[in-house]
Amino acid sequence: MSPIELKSTLSLAAIFALRMLGLFMILPVFSLYGDEFTASSALLVGLAIGAYGLGQALFQLPFGLLSDRLGRKPLIVAGLILFLLGGLVAAYADSIYGVILGRALQGCGAIAAVIMALLADLTQEQNRSKAMAMIGMSIGLSFSFAILLGPILSDWVGIRGLFMSTSLLALLAIIVCMVWVPEPKRQQTHRDALPDAGQIGKIIRHRELLRMDVGIFVLHLIVTASFVVLPLVLRDVAHLEGSQHWKVYLPIMALSFVIMVPLMIVAEKKQQVKQVFLLSIVLLSVALAGLAEWHPHQMGLYLGLFIFFFAFNLLEALMPSLVSKIAPAGSKGTALGIYSSCQFSGAFIGGALGGLVYGYWGIDGVYWMLAVSGLLWLVFAWGMAQPRGLQSYMVCLRESSE
Repeated sequence: MSPIELKSTLSLAAIFALRMLGLFMILPVFSLYGDEFTASSALLVGLAIGAYGLGQALFQLPFGLLSDRLGRKPLIVAGLILFLLGGLVAAYADSIYGVILGRALQGCGAIAAVIMALLADLTQEQNRSKAMAMIGMSIGLSFSFAILLGPILSDWVGIRGLFMSTSLLALLAIIVCMVWVPEPKRQQTHRDALPDAGQIGKIIRHRELLRMDVGIFVLHLIVTASFVVLPLVLRDVAHLEGSQHWKVYLPIMALSFVIMVPLMIVAEKKQQVKQVFLLSIVLLSVALAGLAEWHPHQMGLYLGLFIFFFAFNLLEALMPSLVSKIAPAGSKGTALGIYSSCQFSGAFIGGALGGLVYGYWGIDGVYWMLAVSGLLWLVFAWGMAQPRGLQSYMVCLRESSE
């Protein structure tokens, strides 16, 4: 990669990471602070946790489509401003409804596709996959850091200070965008990065892509609903104050990553991606059923969490790659846009459903509901085709000057 391509990739990865860090820091702690807001209930706490997903799901495709007309950087800055304002609304809210509004507003700045399109403007075709992989790594790392940092930071500044911190992260991202991100020499429409409105119907009807869309919906429903009750379990069962929860997450997530990476490599080299994918869903369902039964016992809780995070991290790493491989030529941007909207719809429904089930049936009810969801996903995914070991090549067709 040239110096300008490396600068472009690192700066855009930083924007992605800062924004995702702000979104996810709330997940591992908000359940512990929900009672601080008036009109709070289990359902509304769950809605506050997952509300960002609604805005993301609704505006993911429109932001991408608008960036061709209005420009990449203006749309990125506009999305980050919405994120900043949402953090302030949540920080100054007295009622849980204000927090829900703030989180939903944060989600409305759905700039993922726009960032990827700007990256495509700033990189050569032969380096684009490498650049996109670097951004993908930044997303995974930001989720992991958010789960660790949220409990520590909330102990220092409280939940309102944590929302203020998300706005500060958005401000830093705006500065990076305006100061560090290079201006592209020209802007093009990139079907590998941006959705195409004319292709949406065809992609929605694609059977193998539909398996991925339903799968990512269920996966993020599961993880968001889990975080409605998991902080309470760690506080009440493991007897850990909120500021100490990172001591559980850190070794579990680190060990899961260490085991996950070799398994992914073997799956790709041996053409066993389908088998590993289905095994991960089985493990996820087993972990959730185990947590329903084991969570009153510390060792059972930690074992269940390890299996859960191992399966989640593996699925989160496998699925975007599978979408890219399955998507028809020239339709990857549309396929990824729909996939991303399904992902955030799952987060929204997961927060609401987790809060609702917890309010009526408690922690056991949430985990059993999620275990059943995992098994239904397994049934739906069982007939998937084995992904072929393909490489992507891009051919640019330019109009003749004649």
